[in-house]
Amino acid sequence: MATPSTTNRPTPERIFALINAFQNTEALKTGIELDVFTSIGEGANTSQLLAARIGASERGLRILCDYLTIMGLLAKENGRYALTDESALFLDKRSPASLHAVTGFLAGPWHKKNVEALTEAVRRGGTVGTQGDNSRPQDAVWVSFAQSMAKLTIPAANFIAEFIGAAEGKPSNVLDIAAGHGNYGITIAKKNPNAKIVAVDWPAVLAVAQENAQAAGVSARYTTRPGSAFETDLGSGYDFVLLTNIFHHFDMPTCEKLMRRVYAALKPGGKAVTLEFVPNEDRVTPPTAAAFSLNMLVGTDAGDAYTFSEYGKMFANAGFAKTTLHPVTGMPQQVLISGKPE
Repeated sequence: MATPSTTNRPTPERIFALINAFQNTEALKTGIELDVFTSIGEGANTSQLLAARIGASERGLRILCDYLTIMGLLAKENGRYALTDESALFLDKRSPASLHAVTGFLAGPWHKKNVEALTEAVRRGGTVGTQGDNSRPQDAVWVSFAQSMAKLTIPAANFIAEFIGAAEGKPSNVLDIAAGHGNYGITIAKKNPNAKIVAVDWPAVLAVAQENAQAAGVSARYTTRPGSAFETDLGSGYDFVLLTNIFHHFDMPTCEKLMRRVYAALKPGGKAVTLEFVPNEDRVTPPTAAAFSLNMLVGTDAGDAYTFSEYGKMFANAGFAKTTLHPVTGMPQQVLISGKPE
């Protein structure tokens, strides 16, 4: 009797990996919290050396580092660990591109709690948490965001500044809505000494942005308008309005309401600059942008990751005749440019 072929036969291995995927989050978070990546980068490259440096058990660090190696975040040879190109760039605190701080927001307890309630969120069609209405102040969440996420925005902030021609130095009035850490507006101000930035956000969040503007040396050209983007007087006559990662928090009618306010705030010929996760029309590709909808299901009352056609419709209803889409190299987000007619 012939032996049955196992080629292409399904196995449960991927299912087991998905069930245990939460271990990846905790292992990465622990590696960051214990400064494992920075310590290895500085030469503590065995479990014994790490234990002496960090003050944790050798056994614990060996098992953790082996797991991080399995995850592809470390390399191991003859009992010695080394950083990969990826972890050296993004997880070693000494790197200017280090993302070690992002766990304070992305792996925060509020987000974990929301995801654990996914079943009920699916039944309800929105978050079961208490922080789903992002048109109201949520200082604990958004101050954490502002303090944690600035470095992650560097590629997109540089892309936007280059796209709008900041280096040309033309006098520009820029409105930064839901500014958070302020890095998008601050980057423009750093590259253009004739740019003036007005930031809108909740008072506690703007305090973080103002600190960052001070550190960047642009505070003299950085002013704030505390309050809701839906209610605060935004002013008018802006050359550019920045809308970075805000629309996904709301349903389409609410997004249109905000975009109408943006249209009114722009001068003729001005441009709205939107940064968002934009899935393809099939809503399942590309993976990171498409999967972002799940974050909005568990974390907001009615938010979503909208397609380009949906943004085009919303922005047209707000008065913008044309919107174009531009990928950001190396990032899962895209930039949408909407111009107000002259």
